[in-house]
Amino acid sequence: MTTEKEGLSIASKAQSREVAFVALVRSFAVIEDSPDINDCQRDGATAVIDLAGEYEKCGESASPHNIARVLGRLSDIQVRDFALGSHSIQSFSTYWGMWHYLLQIAPEGFVAPVACLFATLAYERGDIPLAYQALDRATIDQPNYSLTTLLRRVFGSGWPAAAFAAMRTELHPKVTAGIFD
Repeated sequence: MTTEKEGLSIASKAQSREVAFVALVRSFAVIEDSPDINDCQRDGATAVIDLAGEYEKCGESASPHNIARVLGRLSDIQVRDFALGSHSIQSFSTYWGMWHYLLQIAPEGFVAPVACLFATLAYERGDIPLAYQALDRATIDQPNYSLTTLLRRVFGSGWPAAAFAAMRTELHPKVTAGIFD
């Protein structure tokens, strides 16, 4: 999957199938009815911010452990929604690169959340074809992933990207409070 506009590929890379990496990602998956779910959500939200800082400095050389931690924790909807609102105008390029890279290395079963996150950035950037390509990857990974369906509706409605970004920014403090309070 490559967009003609930039030659930007969102296809999976070999790392997404490496046994040790897949096992590490799975070790961070959040079990929905776990008694320590809130601790896992806090860890996931913190991991997103930590990885963004590390990615800004190191790029794709960021710690595989931290990358796996984020990919695994994104299996939780609250962590994913926290990640959705984590970037700002100033950090957009860092998150663009980070979500793009994580989309390429996400193991099967962990693609949908990061694909949706990358799709929202592509939409906000005005690259609608790339946004839909990312949603297609999410659908292949998890055909019934609810955020994919919602984002297809949003993108198809022609809702202005600035309005979407404003809504995302407005919801972020509520998601953060739900995780950390």
